[in-house]
Parts: sequence; structure tokens; C-alpha cells
Amino acid sequence: MANTAQARKRARQAVKQNAHNSAQRSALRTAIKAVRKAIVGGDKAAATLVFQSSISTIDRIADKKLIHKNKAARHKSRLSAALKALA
Repeated sequence: MANTAQARKRARQAVKQNAHNSAQRSALRTAIKAVRKAIVGGDKAAATLVFQSSISTIDRIADKKLIHKNKAARHKSRLSAALKALA
């Protein structure tokens, strides 16, 4: 339990920031799943559009350091390879 006013404030901020970060990570996972679903659907044009929007999401979350830049690059690379294999 926080004993000082400063510690209480930091505890409040940590709860708020944790909720925000969790929402961002969830958006990342949703974006990746959307691309995978579009690829399974077989429509390359639709999958490409979803891929472009998900790349934006992945990069934005990596820039905020919620995931490491290498992990973002790995996700993008694997999604791109799956999209390329669709042809």
C-alpha cells in the first residue's frame, strides 16, 4: 500500500497507464488477426488493404515502445510473406 501522496499518485497513474497499454496491445493483436483472416479468405485485394492499415497500427505501437521494434518487424515480415504467398 502506498504511504505517501506521491506514491498514491504514482499508483493511480500506473493503473490508468496499464489500462491504456492493454488496449493498445489488444488493438495490435486484433490488427494481426484481421490480416490473417483476410488472407485465409483468399481475396488478395482486400487482404492488401487490411495489411496496409495493420502495418500502420503495428508501427504506431512499436514507436510507443509497447512492443520492441524487432517484434514489430517480425510481425510485418511474416504477414507480408503470407500475403505474398497468397498469389
